[in-house]
Amino acid sequence: MEHSFISVKKFVDEPYSKIIGYPKATSRQIKSRISELEKLKIRSISLTGPTTLGNLGILGKGYVGVVVIAKRGNKEIALKIRRTDSPRKGMKDESVLLKLVNSVNVGPKMFDVSKNFLVMEYLEGEKFSDWVTLLKGIGSARKLKSTIRDVLEDCYRLDQMGFDHGELSNISKHVIVGKTKATLIDFESSSTERRPSNVTSITQAFFIGSGNARKIQKIYKNPSKGKIIEHLKLYKQEKTRENFDNLLKILKL
Repeated sequence: MEHSFISVKKFVDEPYSKIIGYPKATSRQIKSRISELEKLKIRSISLTGPTTLGNLGILGKGYVGVVVIAKRGNKEIALKIRRTDSPRKGMKDESVLLKLVNSVNVGPKMFDVSKNFLVMEYLEGEKFSDWVTLLKGIGSARKLKSTIRDVLEDCYRLDQMGFDHGELSNISKHVIVGKTKATLIDFESSSTERRPSNVTSITQAFFIGSGNARKIQKIYKNPSKGKIIEHLKLYKQEKTRENFDNLLKILKL
């Protein structure tokens, strides 16, 4: 999809300044952020996406930042902008976590970071809940199974490295399904200090008691909740490949 871009220089004025200084910034802060963007070689921003701030489109909004599509050279990237009221002092910690998951081929690629901005790979695709709603016709069960399996494999790799995403009970915001792959996103609440529960959290979100679970059940029949919980308990006790493979088997993946 073609996106139209606006020069970052125009973001000094409203309504655009609201995006790089959300929810409230002084003109001094805005100017400082624009020069920070220029140092990162970000020349323009596209205001398109499924979420809106005022009447401007963005990719997403969380308690740490807002995410937009931007251009670095000729490349479209995802730019995470730290909110002025964010509890985080900067974006460095999140960039370290993102680099860590990148080392096992998980998450969008991390390109660059500064105090107020995180520059990462832009993933064109749909939120999992929107994607599964539109999934119909021949081959839909196969496509769904392969997508869920890929996501579970990513979660298994995170579990193995002692890394907890922290928000995988909400798939809608944290799994983007593209043309060739599904990717876990948004690592702002992640930790290497907590006991990881990525496989457990996302399996429950996919198959147990959520709107997504009902949509999945309509496309392919999965086992009873009791059986899934039994295998999740075994995996939780010992996060071995064998227990993970047994879980995949029971989920018919």
